[in-house]
Amino acid sequence: MGKEKPLLPSKSVAFARCVSRPDDELKWFRSCLRWMCVDQSTTCHTLVSCSLFFLLAIVVPVMSHFFLVLPEYYRPYDTVVQLSLTAASLLSFFCLSASFRKYGLRKFLFLDKICGDSERVRVGYSVELNRSFRILSFFVLPCFVAECGYKVWCYCAGARRISFLGNAIASDILACILELASWLYRTAIFLLVCVLFCLICHLQILRLQDFTKVFQEESDVASILQEHLRIRRHLMVISHRFRKFIIGVLTIVTVSQFAALLLTTRPSAVVTLFDTGELALSSIGLVTGLLICLCSAAKITHKAQAIKSHATKWHVSATIDFSIADPDTPSEFIASSHSFPEPNHANGEDSDESEEGDEDELEATKIVQPNATTISYQKRQALVTYLENNMAGITLFGFMLDRGYLHAVFMFQLSLILWLLGKTIGIS
Repeated sequence: MGKEKPLLPSKSVAFARCVSRPDDELKWFRSCLRWMCVDQSTTCHTLVSCSLFFLLAIVVPVMSHFFLVLPEYYRPYDTVVQLSLTAASLLSFFCLSASFRKYGLRKFLFLDKICGDSERVRVGYSVELNRSFRILSFFVLPCFVAECGYKVWCYCAGARRISFLGNAIASDILACILELASWLYRTAIFLLVCVLFCLICHLQILRLQDFTKVFQEESDVASILQEHLRIRRHLMVISHRFRKFIIGVLTIVTVSQFAALLLTTRPSAVVTLFDTGELALSSIGLVTGLLICLCSAAKITHKAQAIKSHATKWHVSATIDFSIADPDTPSEFIASSHSFPEPNHANGEDSDESEEGDEDELEATKIVQPNATTISYQKRQALVTYLENNMAGITLFGFMLDRGYLHAVFMFQLSLILWLLGKTIGIS
């Protein structure tokens, strides 16, 4: 059995901007894209991808909603379901197509920038690349199984379609298969872009975790500043590439859920599992994608802003260490202070160290021995001031996507819900 080629080439290999090729290191990743019919590396694949999208995302929903439903089996919430899923898949497909055509797969995944990173970052990103489609299947498959069960139950319960094949049973089977394929395709396309955004954010988190090591090494201010500027520039690129997608997803989810709530709270609304099952499943898929994007953006913004805490702690620790080593420092200060006190193990303060994950790697909660006594106080203070006034993170047209932004989105959605409930069922 031959030796497998690594997903990421060695650090010494320089990446060039290249179009997607079926024989490169991303062969497995691209094969997954080809199975989803979103690979556009060649003209033939692009035609197949666009044709399948037009068939499953537009033709099948239109035919199913307007031409194949019998009048006595009218579905009151199908319009919201079809419009929301089609709009989300349309946004996702155009985002992928534009990115692949403009950047190529390597540059879109930031593989052309990773050659200058450490081995830890490269290996961690390789693991996440291999896990990306497993994560996608984790979100898509449970909903698809539920959708299959719901569709089969609806058809068996009498939700028949117009017999367009001359045989009622064969027509129902074909219609059911096409509707399931359309639902799966649109949901998978939408969640794929959300997972890719989460993957790219994870790369920046790995870089930020690696960046914190400079405060434990003999690093000069210029190199620290240069690395921070590089990370900040990458975050700005990510924000620019995905800002329209995130705003579009937020708009689609808000409008679709607002419309669904308005329809289900009408006085004449019939709310049963038979009528609202597909609406609930589509809403779960859309809200899941929105949460993936917002949580990934807020997490990386939080990690980026935690850098200033590391820098401040590094500056304070180095100042204390230098003051103790200074012969002009009063003896009573030296006697009454320790540069870095030992942790109190007797109180059990380190009992949860084994439970710490990557969430705590960027938290400035531990004192570390600094190696910055050779850097002047003015340079360290200037670096800390720069980091305090130049916070990095994912932004949307200048607005930082942090936890405060998530709270604002939650309060906005809650206000809409309460206002609508007050208009429909009288909740004030």
